[in-house]
Amino acid sequence: MGLKLPEILLIFAALLLLFGGSRLPQLGSSLGSALRNFKRGFSSDEDKDDASDKKPGTLSASTTVDKDVAAKSPSHNA
Repeated sequence: MGLKLPEILLIFAALLLLFGGSRLPQLGSSLGSALRNFKRGFSSDEDKDDASDKKPGTLSASTTVDKDVAAKSPSHNA
């Protein structure tokens, strides 16, 4: 039930007509990088260990929020 040579050639010819000869290598490389990123997303314990090493509450935006709240406090009203 797999693809045979005539079917593969027909698909390749249709892709060549749709995207052109210069665009096909770019399409192949982007598809390859997408597959690598997809597989990397499902990798095993290595990513889980890296995520657990991060400390909660170390975002730099939290200090900005604290400064904004302090600036709007009633003691600073003139």
